[in-house]
Amino acid sequence: MPTAAERIIEFLAAQGIDRAFCVPGESYIALLDALHAHNRVDLVTCRSEGGAGFMAVADAKLTGRPGVALVSRGPGACNASIAVHTAEQDATPFILLIGQVEKRDLRRNAFQEIDYQNMFRGVAKWVGELTDPDQAPEFIARAYAMAMGGVPGPVVLSLPEDVLAMECRAPLPPATLPSPLPPSPADAARLAALLRGAERPILLAGHGFESAAGRAALRGFAEAWQLPVAVSFRRQDLFDNRHPLYAGDLGLRNPDAQRQAFAEADLVLAFGTRLTDITTQGWSWPAAGQRLVHVCADPRFLGWLFPAELAIAADAQATIGALAAEAPAAPAGRAAWNARLRDLHVSDCQVVPAEHADGIAFAEVAKLIERVAPPDAIVTLDAGTFGAPFYRKVAWTSPQRLLCPVSGAMGFGVPAAAAAALRCPDRPVFGLVGDGGALMTGGELAVAVARGASLKLVLSDNGAYASIRIHQEKAHPGRIAGTMLINPDFAQWCAAFRVPVTRIDSKAEFPALEAALRAPGPGAIVVRTSLEAVLPRRLAAE
Repeated sequence: MPTAAERIIEFLAAQGIDRAFCVPGESYIALLDALHAHNRVDLVTCRSEGGAGFMAVADAKLTGRPGVALVSRGPGACNASIAVHTAEQDATPFILLIGQVEKRDLRRNAFQEIDYQNMFRGVAKWVGELTDPDQAPEFIARAYAMAMGGVPGPVVLSLPEDVLAMECRAPLPPATLPSPLPPSPADAARLAALLRGAERPILLAGHGFESAAGRAALRGFAEAWQLPVAVSFRRQDLFDNRHPLYAGDLGLRNPDAQRQAFAEADLVLAFGTRLTDITTQGWSWPAAGQRLVHVCADPRFLGWLFPAELAIAADAQATIGALAAEAPAAPAGRAAWNARLRDLHVSDCQVVPAEHADGIAFAEVAKLIERVAPPDAIVTLDAGTFGAPFYRKVAWTSPQRLLCPVSGAMGFGVPAAAAAALRCPDRPVFGLVGDGGALMTGGELAVAVARGASLKLVLSDNGAYASIRIHQEKAHPGRIAGTMLINPDFAQWCAAFRVPVTRIDSKAEFPALEAALRAPGPGAIVVRTSLEAVLPRRLAAE
């Protein structure tokens, strides 16, 4: 008779989940044993629970299936909570399996016990706790469906260690996912009529197009109806940035001219997005009076802040499919509108070379990576000022992938690169990280090296938590507290992982940088990055 733990692993394997990430713990030793016996699921042992969770989230972004992480109770769960938050903010399917205290000790403040339903209630889509081994098939099936359904996101299962080891008599259920919900015929017809009449529309594309099929459907729809496309926060790889219909992103500090133009749209089509604060430019766009069509698979996000002329609880890709029978049309003035939005985006992509006494402007490094990166490259970004140029100055083209934390979580970059290199060993992977994030979860580079995964780590070293320093200088000029770093020798740190290391201290060494980026196999590049280049201009002039 299989154990509850074996049933959980059998179900995941049956859904095509072939990899899980962990930091081992005695509280889920039965799950580890089940994985040992089940050769269809590759277990990746990580160096921190946060890193394991980030690797699982990155893997999910690439596969479209839930990323799975296994962690121990208490401290392990707390460390992994950052990945739960990231998966929720990023709309990424993720299953966190937590070993729990024995059933008899539940809610008795036992060693390392946490009530995970209370802990994760506000961030996970669902939190379940196994109290009977026969619940295991039901709970893992529900976890899978919840992670994947509607707006994807994280689920958490609390698994008491003794219950995991008990025999489970319940059979495995099949995975049941609802078919993507299309709009009603009446809504589809009304949407088509709005499209035909709009002279200045803009299509805002979000998480609902994350799959390869979704990206293809988005492009085909935009071309058929001649719609300019903007992408929601940190989803630049959804649409070819070199396409004449690409109008840019909705992110941090959009240029005033672009914001003004977006506010002049006579129809905003928000497809597959929750319309969160950054995408809506601080809840200011769509502006009052702008006509809005909002399509989101979860009706919770419809109509609660932005009144929509047409609010459709449907899948974004299915909505496009429902318009296939409609004849595309566009007013004559739309071509000029599209060109205007395109010109505004292109004008914001320029990087003016400059010299800085304290290092290299990382935007120039970003442009070099843009030129060097092959068409199938995967680039992972940590949070930080060094990453900003990759959202506005670099053009992303399919099938390139940009994996970055919509949540803004530091520590994502290195684990994500390691996960991408494992998942896609035939594709070049570039992992970008700052000196702050590198020492948070940079140890996951050891996982990549141990597994023979080939990735290029590019580390920006400017001796500061630069994005916070910028805010600090704006709010409290000259009053620096807590934002400067005393760093180790990062070249030696990278060398300790037994990968080739290149150090870049000036633009004169860009040929060496390009050679290192193009070299086969793994490698690390440490760039002395200018803090002066990103500080407010008043400070840079002093």
